[in-house]
Amino acid sequence: MNFSLTPSLEQFVRNRANSGDYNNASEVVREAIRLFKLVEEQRALKLERLRAAIDKGDEALARGEFTDLNSFEELDAFFADL
Repeated sequence: MNFSLTPSLEQFVRNRANSGDYNNASEVVREAIRLFKLVEEQRALKLERLRAAIDKGDEALARGEFTDLNSFEELDAFFADL
């Protein structure tokens, strides 16, 4: 697999490889991809949880379980009571 990096990213990889924390540039890139994969997995989990919360809220609305707030004052009072 081949890929291109911008000059600044290439320099960053070289600097990290030369820092002694990694043996070579491939290790730096593997670590970056591993971290990117982790971020993507966390993003997918958050999206799944958000969708579940929306579904739960939609179900509560359908059952009539909601509070109707018509002004900023009512909103402030609602949060003050929590």
